[in-house]
Amino acid sequence: MRISQQAGWCKKPASSTHARAALEEIRKTTYTAVLLTMTAVTGATGNRMAAQVGHSAVMTCPNKPDATMVTWKISPKIGGPCTLGYRADQKKVDRTNCSDRVNCEFRSNQSYALEIQQVGMADEGNYSCEVVTQEGNFHQMYQLTVLVPPRLSLYCDDHRNPVCKAAAGRPAAEISWVPENNSMTETDSHDNGTVTVLSRFTAHSTDEKTVTCMVYHTTLNETKSIACSSYSVAWFLHCVIILGCLLSLLFLFALFHLYVFCDNRTMRNQ
Repeated sequence: MRISQQAGWCKKPASSTHARAALEEIRKTTYTAVLLTMTAVTGATGNRMAAQVGHSAVMTCPNKPDATMVTWKISPKIGGPCTLGYRADQKKVDRTNCSDRVNCEFRSNQSYALEIQQVGMADEGNYSCEVVTQEGNFHQMYQLTVLVPPRLSLYCDDHRNPVCKAAAGRPAAEISWVPENNSMTETDSHDNGTVTVLSRFTAHSTDEKTVTCMVYHTTLNETKSIACSSYSVAWFLHCVIILGCLLSLLFLFALFHLYVFCDNRTMRNQ
């Protein structure tokens, strides 16, 4: 009996009723934590969004009229992050490291919108909105991609081949010809992420006087036509140069004969 009082492991174990009660309490706590976690991420979605450079882009948060706080977090690919936040109790918008082109409107009866004016390449990146309510936190995420329309040109090269050029577009433009032919296409990638595409019409048939270049891009679809005459300006210049050389040779030849004639006549007179 003395031994049983000194050894703790000899104490009478707790009843099974108390053990079940403790397990039930743990189960309830775990279930509540899971519910809170599920509530916190309710409405969290991700969207890909594209905006054309120089235009405006608008992104919205989940519409929750009872929101107590709304926060926009911006992580651009170029430059540091910025934050825009609104507290309903203070009715105040806090701005941290955000450009003046980035603005937001927080109204209880509307979705919480973020607007970027004059979108530039530096605005590309990830945008996340968090709306805090009594029900939990609601998220909306965007991945913004900036589109750049290419600069188009159509001209004849020195060999009288039509050349179609879509310069500095993002993403790269696609070029096709009418009539169809085995065109030669070149691409040149730039440091700012834009791509220049150049397509050369290689057919030398004289049956088709006019060819059409068709440019396809996410920001535009455009066609241009041109007729590259076989007697191009370059060819005309080549002819002028050759004719000038021939005339110069004839002039020199005539001067030589005149010199010889004069020299012979002088010798006879002596």
